[in-house]
Amino acid sequence: MRAFQGVLAVCLASAANAAAAQGAAPAADDAVDAVPIGRDAGAQQGAFRDREDGRFDMSSWLLEHHGFLPVPIVVSDPALGYGGGVALAFFHRPKGAPATRTGTDGKPRMITPDIMGVMAMKTENGSQAYGAGANLHFREDDWRYKGGLARTDLNIDFYTSGRVLPQQKVAVNLEGLMSFQQVSRRLGDRDMFLSAQWIYMDVDPRLENAADRPLFTDLDFEQVSSGLGLALEYDSRDNPFTPSRGYLFQVQGNAYLPAIGSDVEFQSYRLHGYGFWPLGGHLVLGGRADVRRVDGDVPFYRLPYIDLRGVPSARYQDDTAGVLETELRWNLTTRWAGIGFLGAGRAWGERAGFGDAPTAVSKGFGARYLVARQLGMYVGVDYAWGPEDQKTVIIQMGSAWR
Repeated sequence: MRAFQGVLAVCLASAANAAAAQGAAPAADDAVDAVPIGRDAGAQQGAFRDREDGRFDMSSWLLEHHGFLPVPIVVSDPALGYGGGVALAFFHRPKGAPATRTGTDGKPRMITPDIMGVMAMKTENGSQAYGAGANLHFREDDWRYKGGLARTDLNIDFYTSGRVLPQQKVAVNLEGLMSFQQVSRRLGDRDMFLSAQWIYMDVDPRLENAADRPLFTDLDFEQVSSGLGLALEYDSRDNPFTPSRGYLFQVQGNAYLPAIGSDVEFQSYRLHGYGFWPLGGHLVLGGRADVRRVDGDVPFYRLPYIDLRGVPSARYQDDTAGVLETELRWNLTTRWAGIGFLGAGRAWGERAGFGDAPTAVSKGFGARYLVARQLGMYVGVDYAWGPEDQKTVIIQMGSAWR
C-alpha cells in the first residue's frame, strides 16, 4: 500500500504529500529567480544541461520542451515483495503564468508548475497497480486541484490483533479502484488553504486461505468506502519539492456515509506537520510529526498503520497511529547531498493501549541529486531498515514526506 501511495504521490507531485541552504546548493530564492530561462540559452546548453554550471539538469527539458520526468519504481516493501515499475511526470506552466508569488513574509514562493503523471508497477508476489493523476494551479495559485485514480491488485500480509490469541499473519488480496479528489482555495493572501476532499475506494478483500475467515467480521469485507471531508493547511516552505526552510501544518477530517455511496460509516482524521531548518551553510534539519485516527465501523484494511521508511505496510495497525521522524541533509556540493533519517511510531487503540503498544523504530541513509535546479527538485535513493531487520530500498522524487 505504501508503495502505491508513494508512487501516486510522485505522479501528482503532491506538495500537500529544494534547494539547499545558503552557501551550498542554490537557495530557494535563487531557484525561483532563475525561472524561466530563455529558449535560446536552453538550446545552446541543450535540454539536459544547466546554463549556470553545465551539469546534467532537466529543468529546460521539463519546463520548455514539454518533456517528462521518468521515475523508476523500486519496490522492496516486505509486505509486497520485490518488484518495480515506472512513473512518468509531465510538467507544464501555462503561457504567461507567474513562476512565483510573494509570501506574507515578503519572500518569494515558488508556484509549482502544473503536473500530470501516470504510473505502473508489479511485484514478485503478483501485486500490481497502475494509475494517473494531476496537480493543477489556477489564478496565480489562489486555487488548486489535486486528484488521482488508480486500479490496484495487491497481495499483502495483515496481522490479527493478538489480544486474545497470538498475533497471526494473514495473506489478503485487495483488488479494486481508488480515487482521491481535492479542490483548495487560498485564504486571502496568507500561506493557508481550505480544501474540500472526496475519497472513494471500491475494494474487494479476498483471503488467500479460506480457513482464516473466522478471524474477521462481515464488516471487514464491505467493499465501498466513500467519504467527504475538509482540510486546513498552512504552508510556508520555500519549495514544495525539497524544502530547506519553512513549515507545513495540516489538519483534515473525512466522514464516510451511506448517503454518499459508502457501505460503511466511519470518520477518519489526520494531523501532521513538517519543519525545515538550515544549519549553517551545508546542513538542513527536518522534523515530522504525523497522527492518524479512525472512529466507527472501519474495515481492517482502512485502519491507520505506522508509515515509516523501513517498516512494512500494514504491519502495525490500530485505531490510532502516530510517528515522529527526523532527517538531516548534508549538501556536499551544489548538486549532490547525503541524508540520514531516524523515526519511531506506535499504533494503539482497540488492539492495545498506548502504553502496551510496541514502538517501531526505523533508520537509514540515502543520496540525492539536484535534477532540476529551476524547480529546486532533488531525486535519489534511500536505504532503510526497521524493527524486524527488514531492509527497504526506495526511489525518492522530492521529499519523502507527503
